[in-house]
Amino acid sequence: MNRCQLIAPCPPAAGNPPDFFPMAYTATEIARHLDGQVLGDGSVTITGFAPADRAKPGDLTFAENPTYFTRAESSAATAVLVDADFTSTVKTLIRVASARVAFARVLPLFFPEPQFPPGAHPTAIVPASAKVDASAHIGPYCLIGENAHIGARAVLRGHVWVGANCQLGEDVHLFPNVTLYAGTQLGDRVRIHAGTVLGADGFGYVLDNGMHRKVPQMGNVIVQDDVEIGANVTVDRGALGPTTIGRGTKIDNLVQIGHNVSIGEHCLLISQTGIAGSTKLGNYCSLAGQSGLAGHLKIGHHVTISAQSGVMRDIPDGQKVLGAPALPDKEAKRQFIALRRLPEALRRLAELEKREAERAQTSGGVAG
Repeated sequence: MNRCQLIAPCPPAAGNPPDFFPMAYTATEIARHLDGQVLGDGSVTITGFAPADRAKPGDLTFAENPTYFTRAESSAATAVLVDADFTSTVKTLIRVASARVAFARVLPLFFPEPQFPPGAHPTAIVPASAKVDASAHIGPYCLIGENAHIGARAVLRGHVWVGANCQLGEDVHLFPNVTLYAGTQLGDRVRIHAGTVLGADGFGYVLDNGMHRKVPQMGNVIVQDDVEIGANVTVDRGALGPTTIGRGTKIDNLVQIGHNVSIGEHCLLISQTGIAGSTKLGNYCSLAGQSGLAGHLKIGHHVTISAQSGVMRDIPDGQKVLGAPALPDKEAKRQFIALRRLPEALRRLAELEKREAERAQTSGGVAG
């Protein structure tokens, strides 16, 4: 115990049981939480949230267009979230600025996050040099490296590896089997889902006398505040400087981010996207599923890259691209339309060539 120490042990079980008692709110209380307005009986009790086709008495549902509202009004739900001028004689309505935003804000009332007690599980390994806030939860079989820092109210679910000199901010939440290589830095309120690896070596090699010689990767990964990273994502460390992910960015499952990539703030990266080394993204970029970006590119702010696009060049601010190689969307759509018309155009060309050949043969025969 002179090399490693365990901070105050915590109970082995954590989180709410699956059959926890539901919370109950009046429609007026929910409207106040959402800055909304009640139309109808504000005293009705709401105990859950469900889509219209599965709602039961006591449930709240939502409708953002006339079709959904018709379904919601005929459902068993007690109240309906709306954002348009709907009226009802059979349901209590809660009118808000955006039904979809209200949906996201109200769900935590009925499905709260599990609560994890402070302290470390007896199987966790925490070296004396590590600084772990007393309010943090260190789950079963977690391993904390030398000189690592774990911030207030951080949660490490279990089987989490935090390498030496890692820095974790406040309210960080790491799901099972997350791996942070040495020197990784996480800001506040970062959530990383199961199986994700941050800080593995970047894919750097140089050809030397017929062999691929490894270029040592000496950088790290920096993740800023309010980033969420999905399951089985890989973010490589920089070769010298950092690989960075900007504040508020959300990354879906199965995304690959290469070394020295810089991702701006509030970007969205959808599943199976891949970004090669040293490419830089601006703020508020959206990369749809299976899009791929070559290395050393500069992508501007507010850029949208459509699904399965292959980006091989820089993209200026505000542009939307699609295709492989990716082109501005209007140009690419014109090409797609032309390609669909190509078989018919080739058929007509063949007919014209055949007629011209017949005409030439006939003309030649008469002349002879």
